[in-house]
Amino acid sequence: MTMELLGRIQRELDLLDQRDLRRVLRVTETPCAPRVRVDGRHVLAFCSNDYLGLASDPRVVRALGEGASLYGVGSGASHLISGHSRAHAALEDRLAQMVSPFVPSVRALYFSTGYMANLALMTALTCMDAQAEIFSEALNHASLIDGMRLSRASVNVYPHGDVAVLETLLRDSAATTKVVVTDSVFSMDGDLAPLPQLLRLCEKYGAWLVVDDAHGFGMLGAEGRGVLQHFGLRSEHIVYLGTLGKAAGVSGAFVAANASVVEWMVQRARPYIYTTAASPALAHALLTSLDIITGAEGAQRRAHVQALIQLMRANVAFHPWELLKSDTSIQPVVIGPNQGALDVAAALLGQGLWVPAIRPPTVPADTARLRVTLSAAHTEDDVRLLVNTLNELGKKNEHA
Repeated sequence: MTMELLGRIQRELDLLDQRDLRRVLRVTETPCAPRVRVDGRHVLAFCSNDYLGLASDPRVVRALGEGASLYGVGSGASHLISGHSRAHAALEDRLAQMVSPFVPSVRALYFSTGYMANLALMTALTCMDAQAEIFSEALNHASLIDGMRLSRASVNVYPHGDVAVLETLLRDSAATTKVVVTDSVFSMDGDLAPLPQLLRLCEKYGAWLVVDDAHGFGMLGAEGRGVLQHFGLRSEHIVYLGTLGKAAGVSGAFVAANASVVEWMVQRARPYIYTTAASPALAHALLTSLDIITGAEGAQRRAHVQALIQLMRANVAFHPWELLKSDTSIQPVVIGPNQGALDVAAALLGQGLWVPAIRPPTVPADTARLRVTLSAAHTEDDVRLLVNTLNELGKKNEHA
């Protein structure tokens, strides 16, 4: 019987190979940075979400060590038992302060990962109402989708960025609890959700607006406070999620909303209640990251990233492939077939450039792509090297 079960798994793995869909792990041997050693070789990486280059910043590294000396390595328990340290409380206060111009009476809650935060948020917002309805953007992240499934609420999916369809769905809904859910920056396309229009609909139809700003927090807005600052939004209808392992360079995520919403999550969000709290040393390190993000240096780093984006887009000439429109650090190059994307990624790696190939089910069929991510730690020469190499590969592919 055991061999039969293992044989079934192996057949499924073989099918993944046949479809060019098997994922593989690569082992990095150096700190997160543009130049890393991976699988025994040195490469220039364009695949990290460390958008501001803070993951290896010496000040953040020192703060992590300081946090460990103050609070130890582990928290020892869940937040509601004995694992909620002064470092966690200080971080939540600081994050609430950052979001306070955009959400009245705000409180923040820290989670060990963005995935757990989304599971907690989706289930807590809907658990008080068996008839709750969720209205989900078609390109939402997997963690949001899984949270919706776990909530057992009715889910209506609206087409990407289609405000008109969403309004029809909201208008026709008889639900007392309505929750509109969207990424801010779409992680595989790099474009922005039409949040001002979405917020107007939520206020008109009495719905919550859940905004997952995983790729916007730290990068958007004059002070890096995220997509809400970018658009100048403010409303009690907003439930905001930001991650702290991308632009902030460390680990974790947070939910910021009206204090009553957050208190309800403390009481009812199972992924928060029933897990050991993240290391307080991480929370302590994040306070240093936030100082950099909101200060003059953070603004300079964001400006440098924008200059790199413009440099890349101004020099693209790889005709067989499509560079999607994006003004964010995420610059996707659509190749099409799965094997084609793997081949281009392998060719880049052969020349010392690490760019991941993204395939279904993460993206739709026949839209496999290279997901280029730019960081403040990259130089202009780094970007020129990548673009020139892609241009040459594009010419060879076009004439093959």
